[in-house]
Amino acid sequence: ITMLGMICVRACSALVGFRAPTCVRSLHSFPGITVAQIDEEVAKLLELKAQLGDDGKTQFVLKTPKGTRDYNPKQMAIREKVFNTIIRCFKRHGAETIDTPVFELKETLTGKYGEDSKLIYDLKDQGGELLSLRYDLTVPFARYLAMNKITNIKRYHIAKVYRRDNPAMTRGRYREFYQCDFDIAGQYDAMIPDAECLKIVHEILNELDLGDFRIKVNDRRILDGMFAVCGVPDDKFRTICSTVDKLDKMSWEDVKKEMVNEKGLSEEAADQIGEYVSMQGGMDLAERLLQDHKMSQSKQACAGLSDIKLLFKYLQLFHVTDKVVFDLSLARGLDYYTGVIYEAVLTQAGTVSAANEAQNDTNAEESVSVGSVAGGGRYDGLVGMFDPKGRRVPCVGVSIGIERIFSIMEQKAEASPQKVRTTEVQIMVASAQKNLLEERLQLISELWNAGIKAELMYKKNPKLLSQLQYCEEAGIPLVAILGEQELKDGVVKLRVVATREEVDISRADLISEIKRRTEA
Repeated sequence: ITMLGMICVRACSALVGFRAPTCVRSLHSFPGITVAQIDEEVAKLLELKAQLGDDGKTQFVLKTPKGTRDYNPKQMAIREKVFNTIIRCFKRHGAETIDTPVFELKETLTGKYGEDSKLIYDLKDQGGELLSLRYDLTVPFARYLAMNKITNIKRYHIAKVYRRDNPAMTRGRYREFYQCDFDIAGQYDAMIPDAECLKIVHEILNELDLGDFRIKVNDRRILDGMFAVCGVPDDKFRTICSTVDKLDKMSWEDVKKEMVNEKGLSEEAADQIGEYVSMQGGMDLAERLLQDHKMSQSKQACAGLSDIKLLFKYLQLFHVTDKVVFDLSLARGLDYYTGVIYEAVLTQAGTVSAANEAQNDTNAEESVSVGSVAGGGRYDGLVGMFDPKGRRVPCVGVSIGIERIFSIMEQKAEASPQKVRTTEVQIMVASAQKNLLEERLQLISELWNAGIKAELMYKKNPKLLSQLQYCEEAGIPLVAILGEQELKDGVVKLRVVATREEVDISRADLISEIKRRTEA
């Protein structure tokens, strides 16, 4: 009771603002009660006060959760354009689409992502199943195949995934984000589906016109063989692979330090790995490594190198080898990869100002990586993890890093003088005089029924100037103007907003004329 009384007095002091009497604040006569205890309880009361306004109502903080964002109409228009480009490409390659739940049983996701498993969002136990939000679309796809006993399918899936990561919003890294996946499941001849996945990445990045890019390829069997001949213990393969995967974010010195100091790898083994991961090339590098006295000792590595050679042969036929590089530093840390792996990275030519160009001649052609925008690979064992009889369904796929692409497209839109349209309205139905609301409603109904995208102002007697200004602001290309004379003559004055050209069109020909002018 004594402690409660003191808390109340101390709290009143803090809440109202007066100083508590010294005799009350003194603790000498109250053994067992500390200042820290009282301050802790007072802090709780102050926190409650902060949540309540002067009128006693709860005050909400208006913000989105960390790592998430809202999208305004302009941003959504850009996103829709990107999605449409990607979906067209997936369909062009014969893919069908599926959907899976946004959450899965926790055991479905556990143990599939290596060190990244700590980023999985677990849902609070509601007295039933233990659930987690999906981390990617690949593991749910493998579960779907095993559950439905599907042995071959070419599918795409576009949906949100969730990762408890440290977000970097300006670089397109979020806790809630979209993935666009394309996967081929089934028993097929080596490297044919794998080559198609790389062709798809090439097509999408070319169509989106994001700038120069490179597609790095490697093979997990080559990595495992390399680790073995360099002296990495078998039980450290996966953890060392996760460290090598950080080479796009960290220097080799920092990666080596992590291998030796944190992962317990010998310095000699780390140095040998360093020699290999610095290698880049094409089919010629694969041929050279097949002759390497160390790598040739590993059957795994040789199988991977032979497949890389075959992959480059098919890529040459697809005319995409100018953008593809065989890079031994590419690791991709996810545990489920078993064969070919790849990652697309945007690069931008090193730009220098005219004043500095002469001084920086040697650096002018250098390229700077601005981040991964796609990644994937072969995962032949994942479906078997879910199948009761362990039946394997070979799979290969690619995931487009859509959020980073959105960030780049938004920056380009901001820099462009061209306005981004947020609607697809083809024509505005306007009136030049008063008391023509019913006539406008009749005309717009005819247009809607004919499949024309049209709108009108929600006023009985809007000013013509206001209607025309709205069209210019919204980017609506045409205006159908009704006046008393036009109604008598059975025509509509069709105005082209950009040129301000006006022409009388008969009501019977209006729909075909609108389509001719806007659907080209």
